[in-house]
Amino acid sequence: MFAIYNKGSVGFRSTADNLYSLNNIENIQASRLKPDEGTIQNFDNLLNKEEKETNKNALNAYKKMANIDTSEIVYQVKDIMTKDCIYIDEKSTIQDAYNVLREFKIGLIPVVSFGKKIIGTIDKKIILNLLMDDLENTKNVLERRIEDIYLPQIITSNPLTDIRRVAKVMIDFKLHAIPIVDENDILIGIVSKTDIIKAVSHIPQFQLWS
Repeated sequence: MFAIYNKGSVGFRSTADNLYSLNNIENIQASRLKPDEGTIQNFDNLLNKEEKETNKNALNAYKKMANIDTSEIVYQVKDIMTKDCIYIDEKSTIQDAYNVLREFKIGLIPVVSFGKKIIGTIDKKIILNLLMDDLENTKNVLERRIEDIYLPQIITSNPLTDIRRVAKVMIDFKLHAIPIVDENDILIGIVSKTDIIKAVSHIPQFQLWS
C-alpha cells in the first residue's frame, strides 16, 4: 500500500498499480535544480560521493526485475527498513536541515509534525533552490522554518508492502528513499536504495526478479 502526502494531508492511498494511473504523478518525482550547469556542478561536491555508485548498483538490480511471482516468499518493507531513521521537526530551520544532511551524509530527511506525523521530505536540492531564489538574503532563508516553505508531494509506503513493489516504485519515480508510515500516518522508518541492495546481498532467498 502506498500513499501520497502534501504538507501532511493524504491525497491518495492505494496499491502500486493505481499509483501509476495518477495524472499529476510527475510532481512527485525527485526535485530538479533551477540554477545553471556550473552552479549544479559545484553543488554536486556537497552531495555524498558514494551516491552515484549507489544509484548505479540500484539501477542494475532494478533492471533485472520482472513481474512479481506471488508464489515466492514475500519479504515486506518492515524486514529491511531502517527503523531508527533520522528525521527533523517542521519547526526546525533550513539551516538545521542542512546541518543534519551534511553531518549524517544522507540524501534526504523526513519532515514531521508533532507526534512524528509525516509532513514531507527535504534535501539539499530543495535548500539550494531556496537560496538561489533569494541570493541577497541567504541568511534569512537559512533561518526560515521548514513549516514555512513549500515541500513537494511525497510517496510513502506501509511496513507490510512487498519489497519488490517498493523497489519498482522507487526506480520508476526516481526516488532515493521512501518514508514508511503506519495507519495513523506516523513515521516508523525509511527504505533507501542502499537498504534494498543490502537485502539482495544478505537474504539468500530474496530476489527482486522472478
